[in-house]
This record gives sequence, structure tokens and C-alpha cells, in this order.
Amino acid sequence: MKQRINFIIAVIASAFIFLLSSCKKDEGKLPDISFKPGTGYTSANATIAKNTAFKVGINAAKTEKEDVLKTFNISVSFDGGASATVYSETLTAAQGDNYTYDFNRTTRNLAGTEKYTFTITNRDGLINTITLTITVP
Repeated sequence: MKQRINFIIAVIASAFIFLLSSCKKDEGKLPDISFKPGTGYTSANATIAKNTAFKVGINAAKTEKEDVLKTFNISVSFDGGASATVYSETLTAAQGDNYTYDFNRTTRNLAGTEKYTFTITNRDGLINTITLTITVP
């Protein structure tokens, strides 16, 4: 009788371990975000003169069927200081699959660095960022 109870416990334990190992948590995929390439866009670190206009284009896309894009944010840090939000948008349902944005800016009238961080967040709260540093001589 004791062997039978041990056998039943072993079978139940094996089944429990099998169920736990087969229930893998979905890690999710980060949303895609990239710079728009091409003429007229700054899409890599660059040196730009004081008081000069520049444009950065952003392309973002969902990477999983249900995990639509929810928010887009741009922040800037000057000369290695704390970053501050310069643009933020809650995306509409129509923007949830693919999102593009053109960010027009003028460099400061001071020499130094301007680090821009572009952030996209999806429905699961997964965040992807890209950065761009402008050096102002």
C-alpha cells in the first residue's frame, strides 16, 4: 500500500512539474523604433552650428499582433544634465500599428551637447528607445 501511495505521489509531482515547465511566460517583443534616413533628416550623431535648424524623423511599429503602440516621447539632455520631456503623445488607435513623426528643432546658441532620446511604449508597457547626440561647436 505504501508503494502505491508513493507511486501516486510521484505521478502527481511529475504531472505538476510538467505543467509548470510548459507554462512559459510570454516575454513579449519590444516595439520597433528607428530614425528615418534620407536627405533633410539627421539620423545619426552630428555636429551642427549654433542656432541651426535640423529635423529628425522617427518610424515606429508594433512587433506583435495585440501589442499596439501606446505612447511616444522625446526628451533632451543638455551637456550631460538631467533630461526633460520636450514632446509627448498618447497614440490613437489609428496610430497603434505604425507611427511616424518629424521632429523639427533648432540648436541652442551655446556650444555643448544636446542628447535627444526618442521612446516608444506598447500596450504591454514594453519600452524601446533610440538616442541622437548633437554637438554644437
